[in-house]
Amino acid sequence: MSASKINVAKQAMDFIKDKLTSSMVLGIGTGSTVNYFIDELDNYSHLFKGAVSSSHASSRLLKSKGIQVFNLNDVNGIDFYIDGADEVDKNNNLIKGGGAAHTKEKIVASAATDFICIVDKSKIVNQLGEFPLPVEVIPESRSLVARRILALGGVPELRIGTTTDQGNEILDVKGLDLSDPEAIELKLNSFAGVVDNGVFSFQKPSIVLISEV
Repeated sequence: MSASKINVAKQAMDFIKDKLTSSMVLGIGTGSTVNYFIDELDNYSHLFKGAVSSSHASSRLLKSKGIQVFNLNDVNGIDFYIDGADEVDKNNNLIKGGGAAHTKEKIVASAATDFICIVDKSKIVNQLGEFPLPVEVIPESRSLVARRILALGGVPELRIGTTTDQGNEILDVKGLDLSDPEAIELKLNSFAGVVDNGVFSFQKPSIVLISEV
C-alpha cells in the first residue's frame, strides 16, 4: 500500500513542480497519502511561498520540512490543493473524512483554483457509499442529528475517542443512498448542528491522479 501512495504522491509532484512560483501558496490536505506528498515537497520548498494546511497534523509535518504554513485568512488564494480521498466515483464525487478533517479540507479546497486528488486504485468506486460517511456535529447536537439521519435511512455511529480540530464529534454513517451526492450533501448540511459532511460533490477535484502500482 505504501508503494501505491508513494507512486501517486510522486505523480502529483511531477504535475505541479514545473508550475511552482515564488509567490505560490499550495493547499495541503490530510492523511497518509498526503504525508508522502509532503515528503516530496521537501525537495522543492525553495520554489514556492508556503502552504495552507487542512489539519494540525499536516501543519506540523509541513513545518518540520521548513515549509511556511499560512492561515487561509492571510492569503488571497490557493493555486493547487492536494489531498486524498476515501472514495472517488466516476464523476469525481468524493467521500472524505476518514481522518476527521473533512470540514477544513472542504474549505481549503473551495479556495483553490485546482483540486488535485491523489488515490490508489482501491478508492475508485462506481457509486459512493461503501465507506461510512463522516458527519461532523457539534457535540450537543449529536443525538438530534443521529435521529434525523436514522429517518433518512442511515445508520450513524459515534467515532469514539475522536474529536476534530474544531473540537467537534464525528458520526460515521452507513446505509445512506448516495446515488445523488449533491442532494445528500445539501440535505445533511441542512440539519441544525451539522458542521459539514464528507460528501464532496460541490468541491470535487478537477484532477484525480491514481496510483500506477
